[in-house]
Amino acid sequence: MNASVSSGPPTTTPGACPVQGSPIDSDGPRTLLDTPEFAADPHGFYRTMRDRFGSMVPIELSPGVPATLVIGYRTALQILNDPEHFPADPRHWQDSVPEDCPVRPMLQWYPNALRNAGSTHARYRQAYVAAIDGIDLHALHSTVESIAVPLINTFCEKGSADLLSQYAFPLVFESLNRMVGCSADIGQRVASGMAALFDTVNAAWGMQHLSEALMELIELRRADPGDDVTSRLAHHSAKLTDEEMLYNLISFYGAGIEPMQNLISNTLLLMLTDDRFGGGVLGGSMSTRDALDEVLFNDPPMANFSVTYPRQPILIDSVWLPANQPVVISLAGCNNDPSIAGGDRTGNRSHLAWSAGPHACPARSVAYLVAQDAIDQLLDALPELELSGSRADITWRPGPFHRAMAALPVSFPPAPPLNLA
Repeated sequence: MNASVSSGPPTTTPGACPVQGSPIDSDGPRTLLDTPEFAADPHGFYRTMRDRFGSMVPIELSPGVPATLVIGYRTALQILNDPEHFPADPRHWQDSVPEDCPVRPMLQWYPNALRNAGSTHARYRQAYVAAIDGIDLHALHSTVESIAVPLINTFCEKGSADLLSQYAFPLVFESLNRMVGCSADIGQRVASGMAALFDTVNAAWGMQHLSEALMELIELRRADPGDDVTSRLAHHSAKLTDEEMLYNLISFYGAGIEPMQNLISNTLLLMLTDDRFGGGVLGGSMSTRDALDEVLFNDPPMANFSVTYPRQPILIDSVWLPANQPVVISLAGCNNDPSIAGGDRTGNRSHLAWSAGPHACPARSVAYLVAQDAIDQLLDALPELELSGSRADITWRPGPFHRAMAALPVSFPPAPPLNLA
């Protein structure tokens, strides 16, 4: 097992053939995804990986944690639609991973739809999808507006803002709280717990605090159901236990916060820096939805995810993958696979940003609505938004899974507060 760290895209020989055999067992250096260099230029890495290895790339998710990254679109579809050979249950893998491994909390087993296979997954998935499908999208439109306007009013008179910390994150978090049925008090405790969970010093306290708040919510909604995700989970025919409900709710937050805040902020960055969208959107020739789909193709908010763990060695694309080691789909790399490139992608939604197969995201309509409404509310209120500095000044947060900015600073002519209708 190699722990070599690349400081830039790995060197390659022009016209090199894909490596045969298992990338896990290869002697060459692995590309570590969790670096500032990778975050700064992921597409440069994907291109060089493709030249050197083809569709299956030996990587490390963190130092000493080997995995295979799939960057071929058709290969990814084959894997995502074959849960029998590529199950999502990580328990055999995590037995060999230290408790303090940085990526373990993100990938380890929980009793939820994301990290199970077979009939267990089907049971969780049935309840999870029903809970999400019950969200009233018309009412959600009004909910997003009621959250967006007060947030915009906190900075509209100042002439500058960080749209990530002051707008995208709080808007997404409060939208999720409303969908889940949290009171303001419980929602604040959930926020504190989630924040601490990502802090390695306070992670244990964060999980305890988060769990206590959500268990209180579960008890409340079992006794007094409402029109919300928690109530639908609590009273579904799958009869989820309190623990199962807890981890499916945590999954709902986890699948919502990072992807949706990144989708909003990455799309705003595109619209502020690309004349095809900035001029077109404000001029009416291109829609916010087109900008969202451009981002979902080129820079999806979860760039590398949809992790599976083959139960036995398996041959795919002339590469042997070993048993019980992560196979990670590069949603960004696959979407930009030259074999499917070409032509105008406007209106094309064949990207893998929502994944595919039995673990495909069940909340895409919800995510589209929240992101589109958040962006439209902001641009309607502050149509003269400009990026502070250049796109090259943007810092991207290192991490093996997300495509996320550290901040999105903007400036604009100060404007009076909005009235919420």
